[in-house]
Amino acid sequence: GAGKSTLLDAIAGLLQPLRGCIRILGETVYDSAQGVDQVAHRRGIGYVFQDARLFPHLSVAGNLDFAARYAAGRPMRLVRSKVIELLALGDLLPRDTRQLSGGERQRVALGRALLTQPKLLLLDEPMSHIDQPHRESLLPYLVHLRDQLSLPMLYV
Repeated sequence: GAGKSTLLDAIAGLLQPLRGCIRILGETVYDSAQGVDQVAHRRGIGYVFQDARLFPHLSVAGNLDFAARYAAGRPMRLVRSKVIELLALGDLLPRDTRQLSGGERQRVALGRALLTQPKLLLLDEPMSHIDQPHRESLLPYLVHLRDQLSLPMLYV
């Protein structure tokens, strides 16, 4: 409707705007007038989609480990064990992602995004597919992470 997801996609570099400028923490990542269009994986953004978008062929542990490939060269703000602890993922590590509840899937997606060592975290309606009890348990995780990591977040 209002273009919230489109805005997040443009910030993340998944969609190229027709014109304008996008700056992230003082760095220009897109500027149509200057011909700047930094590729998505170099923007240092973690993105949690409303449908989680986990890799179904990987376990929870595999999904988390996949993120480490994109963290190379970035300052390590969080180590894997800390993310697992903060998001209470320990018991889920061997599980198949297709057998997780909505809240569990979103926590795994959040963990995967965090393990890319982002300088900005985008959250696109991460609660939209989660029932009320799971929403009430996931929201405090986000607040805790924001406060503990001083991680800028854009939540729509």
